[in-house]
Amino acid sequence: MEHSHLKFHHFGLAVRRPEEARMLMLSLGYQLADYVFDPIQNVHLQMCFSTTQPAVEIIWPGATPGPVDKLVQRYPTGIVYHICYETENLAASIACLEKNCGLQPVCISRPAPALLFNGRKVSFYNVLGIGLIEILEQE
Repeated sequence: MEHSHLKFHHFGLAVRRPEEARMLMLSLGYQLADYVFDPIQNVHLQMCFSTTQPAVEIIWPGATPGPVDKLVQRYPTGIVYHICYETENLAASIACLEKNCGLQPVCISRPAPALLFNGRKVSFYNVLGIGLIEILEQE
């Protein structure tokens, strides 16, 4: 069976405010990158890296309504709400998920440049029965 060519990249953690999440990541030995505000997504973003644990992206709302507002209202203590995978070929990866896995990835955010990833394109899919995945395209 052909695999989807998706490689794990990070977990996405949505929070109201980043301070507590940062403290947790630091206490677990993570290194925190500088945070950015992405006006296309209307969210603040900060990557956290570890040599021994999976990468974590901390996401918190911008000043105006955006994509994580309802999540952080519903889950005020924060929630891991997406898993990000990286791919060399987006179309082939989506087709493989559909054909080989019988999954139904529904695009909810078309590929767009992501400031956090130096302009590399990201897209979001609700995979029915699984949840939200982000796909980061390789350069």
